[in-house]
Amino acid sequence: MKIGFIGLGIMGESMCENVLKKSGAEVYVYDINKEKVNKLVELGAIGAESVKEIGETCDRIITMVPKSEHVQAVINELLPVIKTGTILIEMSTIDPEVSRRLAKKVAEKGSYMIDAPVVKSKPAAIAGELGIYVGGNKEIFDTVKPILQFMGKDIIRMGDNGSGLVMKICHNMLVAQIQNGVNEMLSLSEASGLEFDDVVTSISYGGGQNFYLDSKKATIKSGDFSPKFSIENMHKDIHLALNLADEINVDIPGAENAANVYDKAMELGINKEDFSATIKVVKKSQK
Repeated sequence: MKIGFIGLGIMGESMCENVLKKSGAEVYVYDINKEKVNKLVELGAIGAESVKEIGETCDRIITMVPKSEHVQAVINELLPVIKTGTILIEMSTIDPEVSRRLAKKVAEKGSYMIDAPVVKSKPAAIAGELGIYVGGNKEIFDTVKPILQFMGKDIIRMGDNGSGLVMKICHNMLVAQIQNGVNEMLSLSEASGLEFDDVVTSISYGGGQNFYLDSKKATIKSGDFSPKFSIENMHKDIHLALNLADEINVDIPGAENAANVYDKAMELGINKEDFSATIKVVKKSQK
């Protein structure tokens, strides 16, 4: 088996490294950033010159790129060259309807595509402990589950194509709203004269305890917002949630408020910082 990996960004780089170390397969890698490719080649991967080369060579292809338009571009390059029976494991977070349309195009070529977006951030990608939500045919899921297990430990099939993405969008919508609650709580407690460490400890005693604060308290306290999951990525995801809600006529006012915070973060030019940097927006908005 030859595995291709397209997209070696913050998450993709570590995900690919785990596949390379654990699979025992030949792993071909491609990214528009040649330095990223070279780093994986040094670890034993085979550098590809193009998406086309990945499609011609590999029978299992993982894609992890930023947005719907990038996924469409990659799949369109793969379609003319992929072999019958190739399985595409599409792990980007994109519009579910776009993913469904692309899966149909792949099926017309006698191949298969599943959506398998991930949750958690860079440390989990490094450790191979991501959560993975899968949408697609069950038999295909069962076939590629061992590959997914190289990258994640909590893996669940949600249903047919697109359902993994719907779950990821719902998940990140919830995270954005929890995050906004944490930001407002920290801003209010600080303005009231409470000490940060005491506040965080006190929250852990009650029903307000949450994974976001537990995992981001050191980052928020230090003000070091080096990206593990960027503002621009979460900005994309919260707007995917708004688009989905609009399509199916569901009212989500809390998500609209969180999206407003992310819009302001983008306007402030902190889009490349870790998504926890949204606390800057909340503090800036204080009266």
